[in-house]
Amino acid sequence: MNDSMIVRTGEEARKKFMSGVYTWMTLALALSGLTAFGVATSPAALQLIFGNRMVFYGLIIAELALVFFFTARVHAMSVSTASLVFIAYSVLNGVTMASIFIVYTATSIFSVFLISAGMFAGMSIYGRVTKTDLRSVGRYLMMALIGVIIASLVNIFLRSSGLDWLLSLLTVGIFVGLTAYDTQKAYAIAERSDGSDIFAKASVVMALELYLDFINIFLSLLRLFGKRN
Repeated sequence: MNDSMIVRTGEEARKKFMSGVYTWMTLALALSGLTAFGVATSPAALQLIFGNRMVFYGLIIAELALVFFFTARVHAMSVSTASLVFIAYSVLNGVTMASIFIVYTATSIFSVFLISAGMFAGMSIYGRVTKTDLRSVGRYLMMALIGVIIASLVNIFLRSSGLDWLLSLLTVGIFVGLTAYDTQKAYAIAERSDGSDIFAKASVVMALELYLDFINIFLSLLRLFGKRN
């Protein structure tokens, strides 16, 4: 195999990896959105999920458990199993997100979605083209995220609207930064991709990370700027 063929094969593997990342992410966002809308327009589903706190909190716990299971066991899964788990998570997340259609106006949701998409795309492009190594930034952002999660749990009892506003603002900043970091990480993995199943699963993992970045940007901006019904 000559050098030009090796380069071409490597380039094809990199493109396949990144195409897989963004395809899975887009599919997951579409499934979440359609599921959320479907639940929101079904009175029976709304009553079942939001009329009983045990059911709603059970779904939240199931979401967290599914993410932890996926990240801990993805190395032992087949590509198809990893893909199915990711799809299941995106649908489950859509079920719990149905409340946004009750709380906020449809116009507001659509507008904030477009703003979120623009911010995500901008930071993803930055993560791709920057020559700065974002690994240290990513570590600081993860520490900040832990702090925000702890403060959010405390605010459940404090019920401070001011603190909630501040935490939402911080969450936007953290996940905007993580979008650039995760994009850079995805392209770094793509550089080593050989088209094998290991990298196919890695593309699903990176799709999950970018999906979570987008969802958190969107929900935080919605809390900040969304118009309520």
